[in-house]
Amino acid sequence: MTQEQKFLKALADIFVGAPVEGESGFINLMKIKARYYEQAVFPQLLKDVDKATKPFEKSFREELFDKLYAFFSRYFSESGSIYFRHTPLHQNIYERVYTDDRDVMLFWKTHMLYYVKTDRLFKSMGVEVDGEKLWFDVAALEHKRANEKRELTYEFGIRKPDGTLSFTVTYSEKGRKTKTDEILRAVKEAGADLDEDTLTRAFRVFEKQSEVDYFINKNAKAFLKEQFDLWMYQYVFSGENAFTETRLKELQALKDVAYAIIDFIAQFEDELVRAWNKPKFVLHSNYIITLDHIIARSGEAATKQSPAKRGKAGDEEIASGRKSTGPRNDYIELSRVNCTLTI
Repeated sequence: MTQEQKFLKALADIFVGAPVEGESGFINLMKIKARYYEQAVFPQLLKDVDKATKPFEKSFREELFDKLYAFFSRYFSESGSIYFRHTPLHQNIYERVYTDDRDVMLFWKTHMLYYVKTDRLFKSMGVEVDGEKLWFDVAALEHKRANEKRELTYEFGIRKPDGTLSFTVTYSEKGRKTKTDEILRAVKEAGADLDEDTLTRAFRVFEKQSEVDYFINKNAKAFLKEQFDLWMYQYVFSGENAFTETRLKELQALKDVAYAIIDFIAQFEDELVRAWNKPKFVLHSNYIITLDHIIARSGEAATKQSPAKRGKAGDEEIASGRKSTGPRNDYIELSRVNCTLTI
């Protein structure tokens, strides 16, 4: 693999990544991001590289991609997030940990990021356990929102002509769980012999797909340009100590291409930041108020009403509330209590 192919593959992983399946807003975002790379970033990037390398020898093009990969690979993560991803000591990666009025500041590698969620991007995959072939289909999997705690559930689909047992994978809804007995019965009816232990181990193998964290960089352009300037400074002053006019122009071309790539990345990242910081509107809300608080507010007012106005139901509720020695968690209709509540 050439340096050009190596770098373009790493860049594609930022925008495209591994193929994702399922249904959710996040999956839609990944598809939009992939189209943005294929239709806008990739064609324009190749034009910029052709223009920048045209005045120089052909060997410079390979060197350019080699240095671009050396820089950007530090900050590319498998989830598409931009931050201090790979920071070995020998690469001398720096970050400012002081200001004009403070000698020391607290620093952590993700301080410039918005944390979105931690999740597994499940992919359809085949598993073989004890000689049995199983296929797990996640096409109907609706991905979790934020950090919901939801378990996977499995349903048996069909037995393929080659003997592979196909399963549909979804997230649990309303407490629904995997019904192992029904699955084993359906598998047996399909003409296969599968025991519960083998089935359970196959589920565990499928669920071992890697877990990733998702972040949004608050200012990807400023962060990457600052880091590139530091990288370029280290390269110039710690490596070669004599530069010809042609070499200086090559380094300037390298910087121009790097800045163009940073602009491409930052355009999409900035859109994510705007969406993340968009004001949220409350469309619906409810209050849960325990009965003891309502009695404390409404008991005196209710006892002053005439029995005709108060009603038999109201008498029973207030009477039962007075007998209670501790907080109550009963649900009552607030419309039946003639009082004003200050929340």
